[in-house]
Amino acid sequence: MKAPAALKGMHFVMQVSPLDCLGCGNCADVCPGKPGKDAEGNKIKLKALKMVAYDPTSEKDIKEAKNFEYCVKNVKSKQELVDIQSNVKNSQFATPLFEFSGACSGCGETPYVKLISQLFGDRQMVANATGCSSIYSASIPSTPYTTNEKGQGPAFDNSLFEDFCEFGLGMHIGNKKMKERVTLLLQKVIESPEASAEYKAAAQEWIENQNCAAGSKAAAAKLKPFIAEGAAKGCAVCSELKTLDHYLVKRSQWIIGGDGASYDIGYGGLDHVIATGEDVNIFVIDTEVYSNTGGQASKATPLGAIAQFAAQGKRVRKKDLGMIATTYGYVYVAQIAMGADQAQTLKAFREAEAYPGPSLVIAYAPCINHGLKAKGGMGKSQAEEAKAVECGYWHLWRYNPQLAEEGKNPFTLDSKEPQWDKFQDFLDGEVRYLSVKKAYPAEAAELFAEAKRMAQLRYNSYVRKANEDWSNAE
Repeated sequence: MKAPAALKGMHFVMQVSPLDCLGCGNCADVCPGKPGKDAEGNKIKLKALKMVAYDPTSEKDIKEAKNFEYCVKNVKSKQELVDIQSNVKNSQFATPLFEFSGACSGCGETPYVKLISQLFGDRQMVANATGCSSIYSASIPSTPYTTNEKGQGPAFDNSLFEDFCEFGLGMHIGNKKMKERVTLLLQKVIESPEASAEYKAAAQEWIENQNCAAGSKAAAAKLKPFIAEGAAKGCAVCSELKTLDHYLVKRSQWIIGGDGASYDIGYGGLDHVIATGEDVNIFVIDTEVYSNTGGQASKATPLGAIAQFAAQGKRVRKKDLGMIATTYGYVYVAQIAMGADQAQTLKAFREAEAYPGPSLVIAYAPCINHGLKAKGGMGKSQAEEAKAVECGYWHLWRYNPQLAEEGKNPFTLDSKEPQWDKFQDFLDGEVRYLSVKKAYPAEAAELFAEAKRMAQLRYNSYVRKANEDWSNAE
């Protein structure tokens, strides 16, 4: 893999912490590797990562632990040398501000949360619904959320199933009000005969760019020295601005919840929040069951799957939360699966955060409650996401209202036409479906056929939407 030009002359090391690794094997499974040969001359794929048993007495493992400590203490982030949002490779040069969570080994949820923290963590605010994501994000007295070398990192808080979206909206509105206060104070600076022309120009630049991530960062860097200088000289307006200067950089508001909270108990709140038109990002981690409470069926549970309260397989189809949100016309919506398409996942997060209004991103996340039958179990969760998209069980798409303003179709279907002949194999690869087949073979055949038909109906509806002509739309 070719390194970015800005990193020329540097050495790249993927250093693992043997004392923290949970041994799921996902990293080694998805490692692309390169063609090679084994000792006997057989063609194999040589990988940079290989799973081996941990031995606390092994000199090699002790050395690896020391190497990790050295990297943490002495190697600084180089992410400022590349555009971390431009492609998947560059994004992984960014320091994760979500690390060592208490999630299950191989959890399908945490890679998404980690990526969001890499892209926006230095200015991120998180309102988290109760559920798996709140437990592994805030296992008191520790938390996986951390800070970068500048002391910047996500601000996290947790609320209930039923009001997590309103809770996040409150965070956003509170921050918005504080920025309005900053704007009023900066207007006083601009009107003051005592302020320098440079100070006034910096104030005006921030006012014009306060809702732009990059623009507000650049303007804040110019403005802070003037504010500090004025406060030191006894300027009352500058002194008040000094207490508010942490609001200068645009916050990235994320509202995170599972399918139980988003499709079911907190759906009314989710609908209310996206209807406000406010600039918030809602991230739904879809495991298709209430994961944290033991695997109860939700409105995200697909037809035919076994779950608590659906012991013989769910008899109605899955709710299409994403398409419901698109009916507003001004909500950015995306459906993603990292293991199937990393580039599309990155693009969806990037577009959602940049969109000046509400966004809703729904991610497929394999869960230990699914009972993956593949060798390696949850160590194959990324591969399971790829299989889900390949067979048509899950689909990738984006709905960007800004395209409609340009006379273009706002709906983009990102996944290829499914290989429907692999649909049943996918179901047979998970205990939540296989259990129905074993206990109720006759009913299972009927349920699974209907599940496939529902998946095909949904896919065909996406194809029709992707083929709509918006060139003459008014």
